[in-house]
Amino acid sequence: MSILIEHISKTFGQFQALSPLSLDIQEGEMIGLLGPSGSGKTTLLRIIAGLEGADTGRIQFGDRDVTNLHVRDRRVGFVFQNYALFRHMTVADNVAFGLDVLPRKERPSPSEIKKRVMHLLDMVQLAHLANRFPSQLSGGQKQRIALARALATQPEVLLLDEPFGALDAKVRKELRRWLRGLHDELGFTSVFVTHDQEEALELSDRVVVMSNGHIEQVDQPGALYASPNSRFVFDFLGNANVFEGKIENGQWRNEQAHIVLPKGAAQQNGQLYVRSHEFTVSETATDQANLPLKVVAINPIGAEVRLELSPVGWHSKDIWEMDLPHKVFDKKPVEKGQTVFVTPKAGYFFAQDAKQAEPLHW
Repeated sequence: MSILIEHISKTFGQFQALSPLSLDIQEGEMIGLLGPSGSGKTTLLRIIAGLEGADTGRIQFGDRDVTNLHVRDRRVGFVFQNYALFRHMTVADNVAFGLDVLPRKERPSPSEIKKRVMHLLDMVQLAHLANRFPSQLSGGQKQRIALARALATQPEVLLLDEPFGALDAKVRKELRRWLRGLHDELGFTSVFVTHDQEEALELSDRVVVMSNGHIEQVDQPGALYASPNSRFVFDFLGNANVFEGKIENGQWRNEQAHIVLPKGAAQQNGQLYVRSHEFTVSETATDQANLPLKVVAINPIGAEVRLELSPVGWHSKDIWEMDLPHKVFDKKPVEKGQTVFVTPKAGYFFAQDAKQAEPLHW
């Protein structure tokens, strides 16, 4: 089921939660709504579901205008962050709830409901827990039951509000993989809210980056990461270090630090964004760059070692981060308190007042 959102806006009192925005979701897509708290993600999701009314605009499911339809008539499955399971009901009864409360003429027979519930519990690999109560389940199991309950009424659209936010990292990763597989198997259209960049990039067919009630960028994960179209998107996707420099004799200069412009780069003042893995480290400055930084922390994280670095003799708003493979770090280890010099291999340059970045390579 495709979803067409046209010029939707929403205010709460004096607060503009959503500026007029539009979005076209194709049938069978998994769309991630990504952004910080207060960006309008959950408000948009609730308007799609019919749990909240929009001030302006319209929403269409396929060729059906659902703008003024009640939530029960939209055939939407909704999964909440806190699971919202009924504590006094067994797992099987929780999954069956949406079917049990259907109008009599639409309600399947008791035997059909039981059959569908057991099929869904098999699908989420929890059939052996059918007679347990929510208090007897782990967080990951509760979330699977919430998903099974949302799917019981065979919705045309599945909406998920930070579905894995309350789970630990390992369970969250397992459930992401499971949900993506289930989505591909059943082919439903789904929209989920998250503030976790990794989750959005891993799960989504396309990512919708939101801020302050409007859409900053919509793109496939690879394209979004490779070509962020604004400073906000670059900042929010994380692990980017910003060098603010003024042009002088073919260099960007910031007090005692400088970076030589790559061939073809515009001779303008501005900000150079460099991701944490796009550096080399040396004990002295290079012909390309003089960027001295003091090592303030060394943190092994998975397959990499993350260095936290503080500028020496020049100004930056933030502590810089740099990720090195263990092999590189072990070959030339550094120590906390040591001053090192970093050289960018690639980056994105935003000229002053420019909205688009210029990708650069040295």
